[in-house]
Amino acid sequence: MITDPAFYAVAVPAALLVGISKSGFASGIGALATPLLAMSVSVPQAAALVLPLLCLSDVMGLVTLRRHADWTVLRQLLPAGLIGIVLGWIGFGVLSPQLVGGLTGLVTLIFLAWNLRFPPRADAAPPSAAASGALALTSGFTSFIAHSGGPPIVMALLPRHMAPLAYAGTSAVFFASINFAKWVPYGLLGLLDGGQLATSAALMPVAAAGVLLGIQATKHVSPRWFYRLVQWGMFLTGVKLLWDALK
Repeated sequence: MITDPAFYAVAVPAALLVGISKSGFASGIGALATPLLAMSVSVPQAAALVLPLLCLSDVMGLVTLRRHADWTVLRQLLPAGLIGIVLGWIGFGVLSPQLVGGLTGLVTLIFLAWNLRFPPRADAAPPSAAASGALALTSGFTSFIAHSGGPPIVMALLPRHMAPLAYAGTSAVFFASINFAKWVPYGLLGLLDGGQLATSAALMPVAAAGVLLGIQATKHVSPRWFYRLVQWGMFLTGVKLLWDALK
């Protein structure tokens, strides 16, 4: 188990971000957790430490949010997302997490700029099944490599103008499925051991507090501010991932 205080100086904020993001509030900022931890440990170790926190937060989010999920949308997203997990497993030894994170950050910023320049109209059609599937596959792939699968799913959900709780519930079910699917390939890659899991367990109360905080915020923040915060989360995530790739 890691005992270095300098590690926990970045690990505690990272765990809090994981919890808040998994509640569906300011979705996307959880992608900052792995880069934050990578300031103190290696990127593969950071990814392994974050996975149990993601799964705990997923379970907590599902308790409250699963009944709000849009299963019609999920049927478009989940199969492609799981295929993305398989592709991420295959590509884990070929592409660096920094490269995948940088590409994800660039696409995130391009989408955000387009969305702000040409905001979706209330009567605009939602993304096609093919487009939704492509975004979900990208999300599964980038989630496996660097836990940065949030922005593509934001791209798939944001133009649909879903109610905040429907948005949060759909996102919660999707990522619970994706994250629990990572355990077997992560184990086969040797990324999980007793010390890693003990360190993650020490951070779980912080992640749990983040989930509760985010759920309460989702219930009390207006849709306008909710989506504004989602956009800010996307911006910060995109900048951070792109910056890390260019360093």
